[in-house]
Amino acid sequence: MNWLLVVAGAAVGAPLRYLTDRAMKAWFGPGLPWGTFTVNVVGSFVLGLLAGVASAQTYLLLGTGLCGALTTYSTFSYETYALYERGAKGYAVLNVAGSLAAGLGAVWLGVTTAGLL
Repeated sequence: MNWLLVVAGAAVGAPLRYLTDRAMKAWFGPGLPWGTFTVNVVGSFVLGLLAGVASAQTYLLLGTGLCGALTTYSTFSYETYALYERGAKGYAVLNVAGSLAAGLGAVWLGVTTAGLL
């Protein structure tokens, strides 16, 4: 029955990713992949937070299910490549460096926050 927890979390995470991407494009325009950046940073924070305080079932629901469907390495890779191909090489490098730094910072913040709970 653990797989039901993963499915339930993914059923929420995937639409959240889609809606976040649409909202970021509406606010900032289609130039940079702010939606993917946002979901990956939020997902990193949630995973860091869960690592310190979640039960196995909660981790399946929120970590594997929700965050697994919310975050996306493949879209991050594709969007970075697309920036590079459009000639926006500086933005492609900035996307990689910013995503890695923000993601690592977010997971650290999540783990640290979990330690305070």
